[in-house]
Amino acid sequence: MTRNGPYFLLAAGLVALDQATKNLVASKVALYRSIPVIPGFFNITRIHNKGAIFGTFSQTGNPLVFVLLTAASLLALAFVVYYFFKTPAADKLMKFALTLIMAGAVGNQFDRLVRGHVIDFLDFYIGQAHWPFFNAADSCITIGACLMLIVLFRRKPACSPSS
Repeated sequence: MTRNGPYFLLAAGLVALDQATKNLVASKVALYRSIPVIPGFFNITRIHNKGAIFGTFSQTGNPLVFVLLTAASLLALAFVVYYFFKTPAADKLMKFALTLIMAGAVGNQFDRLVRGHVIDFLDFYIGQAHWPFFNAADSCITIGACLMLIVLFRRKPACSPSS
């Protein structure tokens, strides 16, 4: 197995988990139906998101927005994959962060291309204040991006020679 093999296995497992949870929700929960899990805090609510992460741009209904979001998502995925391969093997936390981002991007991109929308179903709220609906892929992207920021902020800046 190559040095990147474990990361690819993790990514494949996360994409499979994301797709399995979306398929389960799609087969068991009617669109817009809420199933209370922790009353007053967490529901499973199926929605179809044609926008970006956390429902951004989902209400436009404009096919051009869908095409642009899909293209931007593919471009971002290509950048993450490129950066993944450029990251040294010793930088394991960064590789892990990028793996999470890749897995989430692939999971949501699959939905966009195959279903024409992303299935979101995790609904956290307090009273009437709801966090935007999301899914396992969104969680991977968010956790990966946070980890990446932590890695980048913890790095010591390269010292430049004095003039």
